[in-house]
Formats: sequence, C-alpha cells, structure tokens
Amino acid sequence: MLDAITHFFQQALAAPEQRDNQTVTLELASAALLCEVMRADYDKSDDERAALKQMLTRRYRLSDSAVSELITLAEAEVDDAVDHYQFVSLIKQHYGYEQRCELVALMWQLAWVDGNIDPFEEHRIRRLADLLHVRHRDFIRSKLQAEEHRNANDN
Repeated sequence: MLDAITHFFQQALAAPEQRDNQTVTLELASAALLCEVMRADYDKSDDERAALKQMLTRRYRLSDSAVSELITLAEAEVDDAVDHYQFVSLIKQHYGYEQRCELVALMWQLAWVDGNIDPFEEHRIRRLADLLHVRHRDFIRSKLQAEEHRNANDN
C-alpha cells in the first residue's frame, strides 16, 4: 500500500503537466510543506492535525475523506523525502507570488495552533519561505498577522 502511495506521489510530482488535474498535485505539494511545519517541533499534536485538516478543507474545498487521504499521502511523502525541492519547485512553477504568500501565512497559522512558535518551526517556515521566493517583508508581515489573529482569538 505504501509503495503504491509513494509511486503515485512521485509520478504526480515528476510530471504534473501530464496529469489531467494538476490541482491534485499542487494540493499534495502544499499539504506536504504544511506537514513539514507541523512536524518541525517534533510534536505533531491532534490540535495541529485538526487545524491542518481544516485549512486544507477550506483552501481546496475538499470532503473530509479527501482531506484525510491528502494528509496521509503528504505525511508519507514528507517522511520519505530527502529535501523539499520536489514540493517547492512544483508550487513555484504553478503558484503566483500571492498564492505563495498565502501558503506561508498558512504555515504561520499552523505553527501558532499550540499557542507559541517553537524556534524549529520558525526556522522551517523561514527556510520554506526563502525557497518559495517570498520576500522577507511578506514573510514578516504574515508572521505578525498570524500572531495578531492568534491573540485576537485568545481574548
């Protein structure tokens, strides 16, 4: 089963232009990067997983079962990945700058789920934002907005 999932994911990321529905591969790549943030602090909580599920459901308008499958595929791929190149390159190729900024904003929101930003999470998001060619000022802006959103929801 895991071999079939891995094969599908590698095939989809290797040649997205040959697929009928490129959105699926972009969803997987986005979910994989968000999973990277979720596991950056070595503590994948149920709250983070629920937040990730909600983010992906809202962003891609998928059913619960489709999002659960997407997260499972993304986690499996992230566990096996040597680097982020396959995910980042696909996103850079198909997402505009604003969409990449939105993805970085989602990363910050996910990191804030447990109430604080771990230095490992911040480092991971900073690295991914750099790889996605998101300007530093937009990286900081999205960080501050996520923090404000978190503080507003706590009050």
